[in-house]
Amino acid sequence: MLAPVDSLEIQILVDNAVDSLSTVPKYAEAEWPYLLRRGSPLRASCLCCAAHGLSCLITARRGDRCRTVLFDAGPEPYAFERNATRLEVDLGAVETMVLSHGHWDHAGGMVTALGMIRSRNGGRAVPFYTHPGMFRSRGVKLPNGTMRLMDDIPSVEGLTEHGATVVNTVEPQVFLDEMFFLSGEIPRVTPFEKGLPGQYRRTVDGRDWEPDPWIMDERFLAVHVAGKGLFVFTACSHAGVVNVLLHARDCHPGVPVFGVLGGLHLSGATEAIIPDTVAALRQFDLKVIAAGHCTGWRAVTALTNTFGDGVVAPSVVGKRYVL
Repeated sequence: MLAPVDSLEIQILVDNAVDSLSTVPKYAEAEWPYLLRRGSPLRASCLCCAAHGLSCLITARRGDRCRTVLFDAGPEPYAFERNATRLEVDLGAVETMVLSHGHWDHAGGMVTALGMIRSRNGGRAVPFYTHPGMFRSRGVKLPNGTMRLMDDIPSVEGLTEHGATVVNTVEPQVFLDEMFFLSGEIPRVTPFEKGLPGQYRRTVDGRDWEPDPWIMDERFLAVHVAGKGLFVFTACSHAGVVNVLLHARDCHPGVPVFGVLGGLHLSGATEAIIPDTVAALRQFDLKVIAAGHCTGWRAVTALTNTFGDGVVAPSVVGKRYVL
């Protein structure tokens, strides 16, 4: 069972945007103020870079115990290594890695991240949570019928070879002193969240392609912060962010959901459901909406207009949240 923690700290290592000039709520700190506070000069050689993807370093504390998880690693090694190095984060503290789903923009930096962690933790193997459905090749069917192939993610064998202890399961998991909850597959129950059209995956035999609009291998991570409730990490929300939060609440009866961070995938083909999504989110009385990655500016604008900029604090590279 998930047990409450005293506090939660989140550092964004990779996201689609940088923004150090906008003001932020009191629970957040932007990249430049963070760097200056740590004594880094404000020059080009110290700055992070944006990339299409997501990676979060998550630290939970309870009493004198501190546990750290790396949630995704962005699209490729360069952005992850550059940003983790320039932010001077302690990757040696990472005790577990979680890959949210089998898309390249979340998995491309994983092998590099694994190597950086093990170079700082004395070479110890790192528990690594995956879903069996992540590892089939994927693509997007274009209007003309051709298939645009995605990069494959690292295989279980490849991850193991680089020092991961892979836990490859569809079952929900609670780990690290019961501070972290990783969901199982997310039920699709809302009438308007219908997946992502055009998504395909290889059939089991590898000979053909089949539609994959639901991307069922995506899961969320959650932490119960004492006195506040559940904080949910949803990398892309292919299930729909409302489905994600409904399931998070169902998994932890009596615990409110107070915050969500990640990609809400309300851009492109899913922009049409922005009004329905914003309306449905009202039921959760969220105190933090850290939307980023694939959310899109139209959805961020709609969320801010509805919930205010004390609640909506977009996820951008280098931002630090303390909850």
